[in-house]
Amino acid sequence: MNPFTPGSTQYIDFETMSDLQWHCTKCELKSGQAKTWQVWRQEKGIQLDQDSEGHWYKNMECPHCKMTTIHRKLKSTEIITDDLKARTGIPPAIAKKAKELYDCVDEYSMRKEPANQLEIDHRVPQIRWDTNEEDNSKLSPEQIKEKFMLLTRSNNLLKSRVCEECSKTGKRGKGYKEIAYWYEGDENYTKEIGCNGCFWNNPAKWRAMVNKELNKK
Repeated sequence: MNPFTPGSTQYIDFETMSDLQWHCTKCELKSGQAKTWQVWRQEKGIQLDQDSEGHWYKNMECPHCKMTTIHRKLKSTEIITDDLKARTGIPPAIAKKAKELYDCVDEYSMRKEPANQLEIDHRVPQIRWDTNEEDNSKLSPEQIKEKFMLLTRSNNLLKSRVCEECSKTGKRGKGYKEIAYWYEGDENYTKEIGCNGCFWNNPAKWRAMVNKELNKK
């Protein structure tokens, strides 16, 4: 069953993709944001297919527009919701406060960015949650820093891909520039340690711990 509102852009895209074939994002699908497909997978329980390299898309020549474009495909029309943990959303006031606390600095690149180019991202990805998210409307500054970081859209998608790969393989992502260092645990994900010690959970702390190790030597 199509989970979207009839007539909406996403409703039309789901209908188009219900034939379980690859569809061109240039001329066949209406949703242009990469975030849309991430939400489909992680929050809606919609099963998207992958290419041979594990990407949630496939670069191929479109038989309609004759251009080589990104294509998307449903793996199944069945929607899986049993293992999904619900988000509560981030109120505008909390998002504004987070950007003020971090002075609009992207935690991955360490560059200051325009506020409208930054997204509030969970340090622990939704794919690793055991329970539904609690209300975010009354978080203290310390709780905001503990729970969220700022990332640009492209860096947020990069983090999402690394976390999804970790969820599938049990191997945690390497740090900045592929540095194999975890300040807690090692490359193997465990329930006991969770995401602690991984660069992608807390880039700022990861860098501080690397510097601490270097100073010892």
